[in-house]
Amino acid sequence: MIETTSQADISLEALRTGDHAEFARLVDAYSAPIYRLGLRMLGNEQDAEDVLQNTFLSALTHLSNFEGRSSVLTWLYRIAVNESLMVMRRGKSEVNVDDTESSDETIEDLSPSQFVDWGALPEDELLSAEGKQALDHAIQKLPENLRMVFLLRDIQELSIKDTAEALGLTESNVKVRLLRARLSLREQLSIYYGERINQEKTND
Repeated sequence: MIETTSQADISLEALRTGDHAEFARLVDAYSAPIYRLGLRMLGNEQDAEDVLQNTFLSALTHLSNFEGRSSVLTWLYRIAVNESLMVMRRGKSEVNVDDTESSDETIEDLSPSQFVDWGALPEDELLSAEGKQALDHAIQKLPENLRMVFLLRDIQELSIKDTAEALGLTESNVKVRLLRARLSLREQLSIYYGERINQEKTND
């Protein structure tokens, strides 16, 4: 991920002393990725705006607790994830997002039930607005625990280590959840593109 401002450019000392200009630089540097995460997590622009605002309010309140052992962005993502989960819980009686993989679950246990050869579709079809919308819809259908890992690792491009740190997981759990998310998305999109391929054949 390319950050507009590196962690080294943000003075934690200035932030902790209440430097408003430095905090404004922090907000300018990281608002876009935090908003995108909230939008992808929740699928609603107003909710994403709330997550963005609450993330920086929480960051401002808890700056004294940030020791700088992770990057500023990873720390903000951790806050944004928690804010997103609170939004989800407002609409659900229970959200199961912190389950860990059972000890007997391994990568070998994961296998999709349907794959379609997307090679039959032209590249511009895969990159079309409709194709991207299909991906967004598939992401929204992922369980929250898989969606968070996929968004942070594959969309926001955090490292496995930073993703684990942001979510409070082990790197091993991140890798397994990421694979589960990718397989689930590929299966969902296989159904979508399978229908498109059949439609193209019918129209020929």
